[in-house]
Amino acid sequence: MHYIPEISQAFNHAEPNIQIIGRGDLPSPFRVTDLAAETMGYAGAMLQRYANTSISEPAGPVMVDRRLASFWFDMTIRPLGWQLPPVWDAVAGNYQAGDGCWIRLHTNAPHHRKAALAVLGCPADRDEVTRAVMQWQADELEQAIVSQGGCAATMRSLADWQQHPQGQAVQAEPLVHLKTVHQQAFTEANIDPQRPLKGLRVLDLTRVLAGPVASRFLAAYGAEVLRIDPLNWDEPAAEQEVTLGKRCARMDLCDPAQLAKFKGLLAECDVLLHGYRPGALESLGLGETVRHAINPGVIDVSLNAYGWSGPWRERRGFDSLVQMSAGLAHQGMIVAGADKPVSLPVQALDHATGYLLAAAVIHGLIQRRNHGQIIQAQLSLARTGELLASRGHNNYSEALLPEAEADIASQIEATSWGNAQRVKFPLSIQGCLAHWDYPASRLGSSPARWLS
Repeated sequence: MHYIPEISQAFNHAEPNIQIIGRGDLPSPFRVTDLAAETMGYAGAMLQRYANTSISEPAGPVMVDRRLASFWFDMTIRPLGWQLPPVWDAVAGNYQAGDGCWIRLHTNAPHHRKAALAVLGCPADRDEVTRAVMQWQADELEQAIVSQGGCAATMRSLADWQQHPQGQAVQAEPLVHLKTVHQQAFTEANIDPQRPLKGLRVLDLTRVLAGPVASRFLAAYGAEVLRIDPLNWDEPAAEQEVTLGKRCARMDLCDPAQLAKFKGLLAECDVLLHGYRPGALESLGLGETVRHAINPGVIDVSLNAYGWSGPWRERRGFDSLVQMSAGLAHQGMIVAGADKPVSLPVQALDHATGYLLAAAVIHGLIQRRNHGQIIQAQLSLARTGELLASRGHNNYSEALLPEAEADIASQIEATSWGNAQRVKFPLSIQGCLAHWDYPASRLGSSPARWLS
């Protein structure tokens, strides 16, 4: 095991019994497939630990298929008679600046694209953007776009990131920030070992991609997940993948009446999962003190891109940008002998952080049940990137076998876009089968209320 010891240490638990089967690796100098299998396995082991109070016999190992786990770190949905939209918009991607350095623009969200184009002073045309970027030094353009409210990242090496103030801040952080907010007496309802999270209410305020991966995992084992998005937010390239098992509503939290309704939902949930940048919820009148006053027993789990300390703690970011900042894309380029950035083969920081977020939620449930502790947990993509990079970058192994018909589950999922199938779930927990009660659905397709 490459990552389990550090993950276990982060949660102050003994190393769990996880058995990883199969062969092969995703094509990367980093141990991406090991990260996929071990973070998924750890989330499963945490779930098994939570459910074990109602199992009379010792549970067997949590089993993870490393090949299927690799597929689940990518797109798992397979449309039947329809097509998924492009993952990236026409502008997003890597560009070479005038100083020869590379910079990545993340422009999938309209307001992020508008910010980048405003700085560059050009239309949303790739050739025009390429010419405009060449007029800038990469670091200056990065800062200008970020200051405009956009998202960009200059490519740095692993060594550069280790010396960067934000890189040093991230290296000094724990993998999982855990804090006991307070203690209170709590009576746990009986747990169904086949659906151990049944009856759990998760209020999900996360966007692409780590948070939705976490809540998708929780939904697989019975949690009622209610995702809340702003009125104008869409994720056309991700909705079909990550809304599985959830109900999705829209609310305008700047509207007093809607905010009051949201506070009512918060008062009745078990878990608040959020990915707002530090200070954003405070600006809505939903700071930490307010949240816990509304619901003293809520398990509060959050993430951000660049860590919870350092000068970039409030910076907007996504997996692909953190890969550029933290040296992963540069190392990929060096190992491949390429002349441009080579990112990880999947959005591994997002997915791995997602399963660690799910593990943090379930750890919170265990602490609440066993010790009456109400916890807060914080994770970041950059710290997960540090975990990945710390295990070396000379991972030469055999390739995964390509996807085959036997890898696809037989169940038909009636999504909002049409029928589809999924890649088989990689995780096997004794007596506990992953199952989603709802197919993938469009954002805003459900009312903002609890059903149970």
